[in-house]
Amino acid sequence: MSADTIRERHALEHVTDRLSRSFSGRVSPNRVDATVNAIHHRFDGSPIREFVPVLVERIARDELRHAPPETG
Repeated sequence: MSADTIRERHALEHVTDRLSRSFSGRVSPNRVDATVNAIHHRFDGSPIREFVPVLVERIARDELRHAPPETG
């Protein structure tokens, strides 16, 4: 695994943590994780990876903001 891949994965872990805190009580951490992973896979095969975590976070935040709240 390349250093860039490791950095990207680490950045995505931080994205998931930030979004889980931001949407705590409204969206489950599992849903946040699934959303981040699904969006991240949209970028599979993209040759330029530097901004992928930033784009994933922006898209995921928007999707989670507009998602109906989960009921417990």
